[in-house]
Amino acid sequence: MDSPQPIPLGFERYPEDEMLRRADAHFKALATRRSVRHFSSDPIPIEVLRSCILTAASAPSGAHKQPWHFVLVTDPKIKREIRLAAEVEERENYAGRMNQQWIEDLEPLGTDHDKPFLEEAPSLIVIFREAWGEDDQAQRRQHYYTQESVGIAAGMLLSALHLAGLATLTHTPSPMGFLSTLLKQPERRKAFLLIPVGYPTKDCHVPDLRRKGLELVLTERSGP
Repeated sequence: MDSPQPIPLGFERYPEDEMLRRADAHFKALATRRSVRHFSSDPIPIEVLRSCILTAASAPSGAHKQPWHFVLVTDPKIKREIRLAAEVEERENYAGRMNQQWIEDLEPLGTDHDKPFLEEAPSLIVIFREAWGEDDQAQRRQHYYTQESVGIAAGMLLSALHLAGLATLTHTPSPMGFLSTLLKQPERRKAFLLIPVGYPTKDCHVPDLRRKGLELVLTERSGP
């Protein structure tokens, strides 16, 4: 249990030029992150994945309840089961669950119901949102702002994996209840995000996308 006593903050204040250098370097590194659907079968270091998951688990959360759980899958049999179950849901999505606008918006990305990357990637990380917690006596305990908290943790995980030199894909087969069943998770854990992780193939290509510029994503109110 965390100590109720406050502790000194470990914080280092940098000169402004160093702050800007660090901010620009971080932006340039993460701006190269792309969603990858073509993975090499080359194995990746498990310790790197564990370290990145620890980074994600350091995210802020509502009332410090840390409402997340990560399942790291490397077993080919389980990856195969996940792929087959995901493709069942995705076939239904493309056959009628998604409206025409949604399908048209996905067309430039070249996606369809076939998800071979779920088997080809050497590892899958499944993030679960814990809708509620349990104490030492298995009594139900309330969690707060779980969507927001787990969303922050997911972003930190993607950043950590990219900075460690790994390629990722954010995959959200909907509905995702099959992940809880296949991975034998308790009822309180709801699948939030499925992330294939690995190295891209040597001939990997990605869509030529452009991100919104700062003028489109930022409003500054610095005066009256």
